[in-house]
Amino acid sequence: MKLQANNIHKTFGGFKALDGVSLSVREGSVFGLLGPNGAGKTTLLRIINRIIRPDSGELLLDGKPITDEQVRTIGYLPEERGLYKKMRVGEQAIYLAQLRGLSRGEATMRLRRWFDRFDITEWWNRPVEQLSKGMQQKVQFIVTVLHEPSVLIFDEPFSGFDPVNATLIKNEILALRDKGATVILSTHNMSSVEELCDDIALIDKSHVVLNGSVSQIRRSYSKNLFEVVVDDGAVMQLTPTGGGSANDLLADLMKHHSIVSFREILPSMNDIFVETIAGNK
Repeated sequence: MKLQANNIHKTFGGFKALDGVSLSVREGSVFGLLGPNGAGKTTLLRIINRIIRPDSGELLLDGKPITDEQVRTIGYLPEERGLYKKMRVGEQAIYLAQLRGLSRGEATMRLRRWFDRFDITEWWNRPVEQLSKGMQQKVQFIVTVLHEPSVLIFDEPFSGFDPVNATLIKNEILALRDKGATVILSTHNMSSVEELCDDIALIDKSHVVLNGSVSQIRRSYSKNLFEVVVDDGAVMQLTPTGGGSANDLLADLMKHHSIVSFREILPSMNDIFVETIAGNK
């Protein structure tokens, strides 16, 4: 489903959390919602889930205003996790799945498959308090996606995971996208943005200050810098002189060296994030 936010405003007392925020999330894509702490990201996610209401503006799913009933089609993993510590893992997961409209039988069947996939079946009958933070994260991820929502929202989904399990979650997010889910990902991990996101919006001081596809944004911030590896193993970083092109640079290098590799160095999303926020002060 395509999600649109049009001119969203939200204030808390005299503080403007969101000031005319608009963005568009393509169906079947991973959309990165980025920004420094306090920029307004979590407020927007809560508005999308109708946990709070905007002061003005509209949110549309496939061109129609989001209703309370449609919120049931959204899977939301908030940054603030919350499982009942004394409750057994399996029973709690079934309970949360039933809140999303699944029958007990269907919830149990789907949960067993997911628990096997995530290698946590042995924890089914244990209380949540015996699970590590990463194990609890796995359970909450499963519950978020179990009812096969058409829109998925993950707020810092990799927090608490080691690299192996972070990769597991990344692969599952991409698989869900490939099956048609529309994914909104809020994270401070810019390497994950480069790996996962098709498009992004960067919010700062309650406004969208940068948006578009990740590839186009990285291209637009290009410094016209190239990495060249020559046959003696030397690695050089060079820019064309006198307004020349990459082809001009390569042709000049080939007069003096045998070229092993030649590639443009595009700025990372981390560099772009820092530069954009610094320029918005």
